Amino acid sequence: MKFSGNAITVKVEDGIAELCFDLQGDSVNKFNALTLEELKEVTAAIAADDAIKGVIVTSGKPVFIVGADITEFGSLFAGSEDELFEKILGINIEIFNPFEDLPVPTVAAINGIAFGGGLEMALVCDYRVMAESAKIGLPETKLGIIPGYGGTTRLPRLIGADNAIEWIASGKEQRAEQAFKAGAVDAVVAPEQLRDAAVSVVRQCIDGKLDYQSRRTEKQTPLKLNKIEAMMVFETSKAFVAGQAGPHYPAPVTAIKVMEKAAGMSRDDALREEARGIAKMAGTTTAKNLVGLFLGDQVLSHTAKALAKQGGKVERAAVLGAGIMGGGIAYQSAYKGTPIIMKDIAQSGIDLGMSEASKLLTKQVDRGRMTPAEMAAVLSKIQPSLGYDGFEHVDIVVEAVVENPKVKHTVLKETEGKIREDAVLTSNTSTISIDHLAEPLSRPENFCGMHFFNPVHRMPLVEVIRGAKSSDAAIAKTVAYALAMGKKPVVVNDCPGFLVNRVLSPYIGAFLGLVKRGVDFVGIDKAMERFGWPMGPAYLCDVVGIDTGVHAGKVMAAGFPDRMKYDFTTSHDVMYENDRLGQKNGRGYYAYEPDKKGRPKKIVDESVAALLAPVVDGKETLSPEDIVDAMMIPLCLEAVRCLEDGIAASATDIDLALIYGIGFPPFRGGALHYMDDTGIAKFVARADELAESAGPQRTLYEPTEKLREMAAAGGAFFG
Repeated sequence: MKFSGNAITVKVEDGIAELCFDLQGDSVNKFNALTLEELKEVTAAIAADDAIKGVIVTSGKPVFIVGADITEFGSLFAGSEDELFEKILGINIEIFNPFEDLPVPTVAAINGIAFGGGLEMALVCDYRVMAESAKIGLPETKLGIIPGYGGTTRLPRLIGADNAIEWIASGKEQRAEQAFKAGAVDAVVAPEQLRDAAVSVVRQCIDGKLDYQSRRTEKQTPLKLNKIEAMMVFETSKAFVAGQAGPHYPAPVTAIKVMEKAAGMSRDDALREEARGIAKMAGTTTAKNLVGLFLGDQVLSHTAKALAKQGGKVERAAVLGAGIMGGGIAYQSAYKGTPIIMKDIAQSGIDLGMSEASKLLTKQVDRGRMTPAEMAAVLSKIQPSLGYDGFEHVDIVVEAVVENPKVKHTVLKETEGKIREDAVLTSNTSTISIDHLAEPLSRPENFCGMHFFNPVHRMPLVEVIRGAKSSDAAIAKTVAYALAMGKKPVVVNDCPGFLVNRVLSPYIGAFLGLVKRGVDFVGIDKAMERFGWPMGPAYLCDVVGIDTGVHAGKVMAAGFPDRMKYDFTTSHDVMYENDRLGQKNGRGYYAYEPDKKGRPKKIVDESVAALLAPVVDGKETLSPEDIVDAMMIPLCLEAVRCLEDGIAASATDIDLALIYGIGFPPFRGGALHYMDDTGIAKFVARADELAESAGPQRTLYEPTEKLREMAAAGGAFFG
């Protein structure tokens, strides 16, 4: 037989059919409706061809199969839970099972990424050969669902329940060495040897040297666990995973429950249990938002890559101001391959910056992710300097000096005279207007903002801020550099606080207002952490630094006095006046002491209540739900204003920036997704309720006219 489709081709040589996934018009292979239909067709054709003695499954692309086509999840997940159950079960019974049951041996040649459905395709094969550079995994729980093409059924029977639980619940990718050690693949070879190795395995099956039928039977045999073993494996895992994932992410525990129920079942019954599990998870708000986040990230990535192509490659960069932030920027640039000059006016600053980079690299070595030689190579890409030597060769400069407009003006103007006319100059300012910073520059078209979030190596977001005179070329070059550093750039327009800090400011303002009313800040933190934030507002302010927060508050108050200027002494003011700056000096809203690993451990400090007493009006008790509303509504309303003001290009950009920049709970999808899930009309009504009792902070809770119109029309930010 010979088959040439739009997703799959099949050719036969010496009795061996090579089924090659090669989705036309796409850079990767994925299981969309077309691919599934062609797989069904070619499986039937192979089964009917007596001349075929074995099958190898290959890829015509650098990846094997990246998984299901997530863009089709909307249509796939449409309908009731029962309807989705039937769809998923039908795909397994009509497509994957028939391939697994072919009357000839099958071998998967995994040349690159095989995630989700890609690994599940490999699992239905009798043997798996993997290239040394390939990666496999079942990441479905990261999307709020569970594997649906047999992953929870076949993987435990292949590598054991304990390993399968770890792989599936974590969603982590596995390298070739790990996969071979666990028994998920049968051989690991050099990429150039992969196809020959797969042919060799299938030949051995044809010649009777390998018993593929026994292998197939073993893979389909229920797990043999007694009650004690099952309890130790499943019950312990459920408790541990539930603690790790938290109540907002039910998919990992659901996957374990599915594997537990299916452990003693036949293959087909186990697949029915899996289909029920994914049908249940697909209907959750968590899954909807996590899938939406994934798709939004794809759009953001596509936009950024298109811009970066216009900007061209950054061959060499520079950062002004060493310190912690400058050292972090230098580390990230060098680590990702772009050489960088790190300049400071004092040797102590240089020493601090190099120490920060060395510390981060040493951690990589300690974790086995880098060799000492590789660490040395990265450090060699950082050129410390007390002057401007070499600046004439850089393509882009990131200014990261103290957050003071006068200082920045001086440094930026001086640097502009040391770089090429076509080089891009950027500022890492977190709040100061880009247009204001551009005032002393003679080439403002080559200037824009490049706002990193701290710590630089961990936080994925970079805000690229377009000033009134910033050119498209400058924005494109900055986006290109951000991508080269492994970051997720979001282009925003200039305003006080830009996008993320502007949206965050009313959230902090609401916190200050609640504390003023006598609401316990520890209780506020607990309520917001239960909502899904990585830390509550008091703890967040301590981590950022109270002095930083006070400074940012003044900038935002000047920019938006109607909403962000307060006519009362705040708890922040009290902390600052009493030199309680947060983690940086060991005391803020909380006190801090080193834990066993030397990291600052938060401790409730009873003395804080007395300090705050003069600025607190009585003692008010609110339910956790009321605290959440009081905190979230101002944040969401500012996000709406940013969209209406054109600060960001889209609702998707805003939601992703908040998730990547300040840790907005991903399972809630972002501020605007959260409003959609609440219901715009319900949200507006609740905002009006809170405005009535907010006193001098009433404006924080007042919806915009456009939002009221949207509520009246039954609209939403996302269709």
